[in-house]
Amino acid sequence: MTATAPAPSTARARATAVLPRLALVLAALLATLFTAASPATAHAALTASDPKDGAVVATAPAQVTLSFSEQVAMGDDSIRVLDPQGTRVDTGELRDMCSGNTVRYGTALHTGLPDGTYTVAWQAVSADSHPISGAFTFSIGAPSATDVTLPTAQAGGGPVGIAYGIARYAAYAGFTVLVGGAAFILLCWRRGAAEQPLQKLVVRAWVTLTAATLAMLVLRTPYTGSGNFSDVLDLGGLRAVLETKTGASLVSRLLLLGAAALFVAVLFGVYARRVAGLGPDEADRAEGDGDGSDQADGSGETDGAERPDDTSDLTFGLAIGGAVVSGGIAATWALSEHASTGVQPGIAMPVDILHLMAVATWLGGLAALLVALHKVPGIERAAVRRFSRVAFVSVLVLAVTGAYQSWRQLGSWSALTGTDYGQLLLLKIGLVAVLLGIAFVSRKWTARLADAPADATDATTAVTVAAAPQTTDDVSRETAPGTSSEGSGVSRETPPVPVPVPANPERAAQLARQRAARESALEKRVRDADPDRAGLRRSVLAEAAIAVILLAVTTVLTSTEPGRTVEQETGRGSTATAVPDRAVKITLPFDTGGPNGKGSVRLELDPGRVGANTLHLWSDSADGTPFDLPEIKVAFTLPAKDIGPLPLVPEQAAPGHWTASGVQLPLAGEWRIDVTVRTSDIDQTTVQKTVKIG
Repeated sequence: MTATAPAPSTARARATAVLPRLALVLAALLATLFTAASPATAHAALTASDPKDGAVVATAPAQVTLSFSEQVAMGDDSIRVLDPQGTRVDTGELRDMCSGNTVRYGTALHTGLPDGTYTVAWQAVSADSHPISGAFTFSIGAPSATDVTLPTAQAGGGPVGIAYGIARYAAYAGFTVLVGGAAFILLCWRRGAAEQPLQKLVVRAWVTLTAATLAMLVLRTPYTGSGNFSDVLDLGGLRAVLETKTGASLVSRLLLLGAAALFVAVLFGVYARRVAGLGPDEADRAEGDGDGSDQADGSGETDGAERPDDTSDLTFGLAIGGAVVSGGIAATWALSEHASTGVQPGIAMPVDILHLMAVATWLGGLAALLVALHKVPGIERAAVRRFSRVAFVSVLVLAVTGAYQSWRQLGSWSALTGTDYGQLLLLKIGLVAVLLGIAFVSRKWTARLADAPADATDATTAVTVAAAPQTTDDVSRETAPGTSSEGSGVSRETPPVPVPVPANPERAAQLARQRAARESALEKRVRDADPDRAGLRRSVLAEAAIAVILLAVTTVLTSTEPGRTVEQETGRGSTATAVPDRAVKITLPFDTGGPNGKGSVRLELDPGRVGANTLHLWSDSADGTPFDLPEIKVAFTLPAKDIGPLPLVPEQAAPGHWTASGVQLPLAGEWRIDVTVRTSDIDQTTVQKTVKIG
């Protein structure tokens, strides 16, 4: 393949044309900062309980109820209530009390429970497939000593959680390299199908994804349950897993991986043999680089279109089949994890599939390019240019899908700086900025590689090959005339001429090692002979290193509660919807800034409707004990009707507990409740929450 250096004016025009594309890449990458690229989770959260954590009730409740931010899966043993001696006092029967958008479960308690402190321990599986758990206490009559120790271990933690997490991210990595490697071959460098380094890369990715999926399937029971490795042998638990959405997705992924194995076999079998029969120029014309090199003459026809061994039809079939299979594998994540729950799941699931496909095409293709640059000196410059265009399109898709995913996970700008999830995304900003700079350097090397005369590179390589010492053992490296591969001088189509093998096996092994060492050194000299290729390899390697760090940050993000859920728990910037004839219950954290100024106020407005209501307030300190505040005031405001604020000073009923009766709310609408808390003579703050009274 021959290239000529452009005239200075042409080079300037090309540079000018590249600037808008670079600006678009910058905007696209910045838009992806808010994504949880490989699939971020949206864990369910406990938003309320009755009785509340730390509450002291006068009489024994008939049941204990838990409310969640999204759908969860619970069984009969998911909620356990223990008396001060550690004996279960619940009936063990789960009550489904969900209604509309309200997700609430409960369990009945035995009658005649004595006074004392009771412990509630619960465990569930959120709709995004991740286990969640927790515990809290309440007291009947008055608090008492208890022999029950609140569990500190979280569901899905421990060694089983670590093993499951490793398998989960190994699956993401395997999917990325499998899809990206195959896409790099079909879209950028078809002759790469015959190269052993790329074959090993894709096959190992398939093995990694398959093994990780099997590991997740057998670890699912202990991961969401006991946390003991011995439960992997529990066939009953495995049967139960297969009946869940996550289990069905894992089995579907295994079936699709069987189809992927057939795709890989054809790609590196029949297809590889056909493209191996094409020379570099013929392969370039068949691939249609789009830069004019595919024109055989002025007629607009390509030579490759008239050849009996043209690979266009087979390439098209493999591309369509591969896209369907890879899209199906990506759907096994989208249908079972965060995209399938929360806001707009009907839109989020296809968006998540596109996002995963774009990530795999970009980062997996980057891995394939890196392997090709290091292991295959004969990679054509046109293949690098084609990958640059494919990566550009992938980044555009990431921009759109990533912006949408960020809106679903954060929900507000305040969550970007006010939550751990948002702060991790800010860390990604710095990493992506570094990646953007390195990508710009890579594009410069790509442009230099494209503008460099091919003859100069081939001449340098020829000198390097000629300088290699020749011995009788080097005959195996000699090739038939006229069959040298571009940029290497070593044939990849003509088998080596056999050499006599010494009768002494030790001598034969020694000669084989010497030949391998010489060939390895020669390959390295050939690879490093072109400074443009060497520079591109270094920048691509740096890109891959930053991509690994980004994957590590994403790993932490997937185990971090999203900002939208955190704000739903704390009540910042959200609206609580009242259920008819059911009390409005909210929790407002506060911090007056003084000593011991942190705590929370739990507010209950019963029945939470227009007219007269009863107000209860409980204040808890940071350690969960009742907080006897010097002063607490409440005000109600209906901004839409310019009503309020309506001030109210509740009366103290007990330490940390205030109440007021006859609280009048004259109209329906979204009422803002302002709670002013004073913890000392000078330390005071006001927290607020909007609730819907209908």
